[in-house]
Amino acid sequence: MRPCLGDAERSPGCYEPNRLACYPLLPWSNRIAHGGFFVGQRRVALPLNRDDDAYPIHGSGWQRRWHVRRHDADAAHLELVETVRDAYSYRAGLHYRLDGDALEVRLDVTNTGDAPLPFGLGLHPFFPLHGEARLLAPATGIWLNDGRDPLPTRHEGVPGPWDFSVDRALPASGLNHAFTGWTGRATIEWPRRALRLHVEADVDAYVLYTPADKDFFCFEPVDHPINAVHLPGGPTANGMTLLAPGESLEHAFVFRVEAVPADDTQ
Repeated sequence: MRPCLGDAERSPGCYEPNRLACYPLLPWSNRIAHGGFFVGQRRVALPLNRDDDAYPIHGSGWQRRWHVRRHDADAAHLELVETVRDAYSYRAGLHYRLDGDALEVRLDVTNTGDAPLPFGLGLHPFFPLHGEARLLAPATGIWLNDGRDPLPTRHEGVPGPWDFSVDRALPASGLNHAFTGWTGRATIEWPRRALRLHVEADVDAYVLYTPADKDFFCFEPVDHPINAVHLPGGPTANGMTLLAPGESLEHAFVFRVEAVPADDTQ
């Protein structure tokens, strides 16, 4: 992942998570339309949380101060308690562990509110784009948008240029779509650096964000696509989990790096 880009504080006590290497996505991922959604007859209102985005984005966990509960040389365990009346109240855990050449991340959340709500989890890593970066991440479907607004408009099979069931270079043009039917296994390779990263996750979707003319890209393993609460069939049909009060959800992610043997780079 890329390093933290300078001081993460924009001003004292005001942080910019998008300067970091990675942050958690909870209790939902990416954007939600219409300022919220309904669960039965109950409306869950979600206010805008970025002054540069037209939609609520990435839930709340990425913008909160987490508390370190314990840590040692190879692991750190963080906790977050969020309470929002008539919306998402939860307790979350974020667990990091280094194991040799691998970073293991476990993310869990418990609904501490008084009503069932759809929850979703994921991670938002930023990766350096060292030129000729390649991706292998088999998926069967993709939620496409109109190229102007990031909200998806239709679900299709993966088109040829974005079919990462075979190892291929990342597209030079901008891309910001959710892929479905993912195997939960991916490989990112930087041939010029002779480095390869293996990603494993117990989720079946990812968002691939490749902004044009930037020096990074994002491969975000998630359990639901963009705007899942408003897609046909509703949130649970699109990967989210309806948690009753006291129920929990957990996902695990592993990032393992290796040097590419010289004969593999020829």
